[in-house]
Amino acid sequence: MTLEEKVRERLGGVRDPELHRPLAELGMLGDISVENGIARIGVKLTVQGCPLQDRIDGDVRSALADLPEIRDIRIDMTVMSKEERRSLTQMFRPVRESSVTKKDSSVRVLIVGSGKGGVGKSTTAVNLAAALERAGRRVGVLDADVYGFSVPRMIGAKMAPVVLSEDMILPVDVNGVKVISMGMLVGEDTPVMWRGPMLTKLIEQFLVDVVWGPIDYLVVDAPPGTGDVAITLAQRLHEGRVLLVTTPQAAASKVAVRVAEMSRKVGQQVVGVVENMSYFRCPHCGEKTAIFGEGGGAGLAASLGIPLLGSVPIEGDVRSGGDEGAPAVWAAPESEAAQVFRAIADALGDDSLWPRSLEPSVSDRL
Repeated sequence: MTLEEKVRERLGGVRDPELHRPLAELGMLGDISVENGIARIGVKLTVQGCPLQDRIDGDVRSALADLPEIRDIRIDMTVMSKEERRSLTQMFRPVRESSVTKKDSSVRVLIVGSGKGGVGKSTTAVNLAAALERAGRRVGVLDADVYGFSVPRMIGAKMAPVVLSEDMILPVDVNGVKVISMGMLVGEDTPVMWRGPMLTKLIEQFLVDVVWGPIDYLVVDAPPGTGDVAITLAQRLHEGRVLLVTTPQAAASKVAVRVAEMSRKVGQQVVGVVENMSYFRCPHCGEKTAIFGEGGGAGLAASLGIPLLGSVPIEGDVRSGGDEGAPAVWAAPESEAAQVFRAIADALGDDSLWPRSLEPSVSDRL
């Protein structure tokens, strides 16, 4: 085997960090030559200013690092032509055909909702996604809370999604979890002032045009209440399961009933309740204090005839993790809150919650 053949063989194992396929297979490797111990490698990026080009550069260098015959590696980064990018998008058409919106999709869609804001719905969605990922599941997160997006900050998504074509968007990969959010397309402080039709169009695009690829779960952070986006999610995610998040307060649990009733009217199954901010455990004596009262989550679950899947305590790790982009399940796995989130994720993995229905959903007629 010649030295150039060795180089090509090594580079055959280098994968694009977003598309998770070998660079050579994607047409992202350009000219390769080796002369006088200097390897010159051409790499074609999918878009100008690709946010992961430094990682690709590092992966290429690592693949060739232990070849003693190579004393220098020079990488020439260029950008794919329109024709090359078109060929690349065609490669992913079959993946898009297994969209999460199809009735025969194998993706388990979990819609995390609440009756009002401020109850920890996004915190729950992000930590459950992290828990499912740690359990070996392939997970996507769709932030459908367009007006109040917070998922990018909470999960640590700092890059913008890559747009391959008008109808093909690559979600951002964060520790193996694929994420899409309005917050990745506008500044964190930018208000979204859209009416219903534009919200609906955006959610459609996130569901259909995003290349989710092979995932086991899609966790949807739904906006609070029963507005336009909630109805669109009900229409498009026929087999989605709804998880309600509340606090112990009656002000939160009572309004969550409305979300449950809407879900049931459109044929979606409400699978359980999560009570967030249930109590504070003193770090010195271990005593629990019910700062926001007691019984809201259990009462909501009982009134709906569904299980209370977990009671999440008030913890600094949860708060700091949300601010710093490090969900407690990842950053503080031994914390009490993280253990509760993992237990909820385990319960949601029960196959009995995800029977395949061949009957048309009521939402088809909305």
